[in-house]
Amino acid sequence: MGEGVDPTKMCQSLVEKVSRSEQLMAIAEPGLLVLFEDWLEELESEAGSILEKHGELTPQQLAEKLGLSVRGASFLLTKLKQSTP
Repeated sequence: MGEGVDPTKMCQSLVEKVSRSEQLMAIAEPGLLVLFEDWLEELESEAGSILEKHGELTPQQLAEKLGLSVRGASFLLTKLKQSTP
């Protein structure tokens, strides 16, 4: 039997991550954030090109093609799906 998702733990985790993001934003060099955003845009573009060429891929397949972790590839796939009308 699956245990399902505990919404309380999920919310707590989200709050902790937002807090850490705010802490990083406070200490991060603005130029570094711009470089990160540029890098992320390049990854999104490259992932989009790969998906256009090969069709739908699993996170594992995309991770191998981009040299990313499966978790990173999953993030990109989700982000691309959300931005597609």
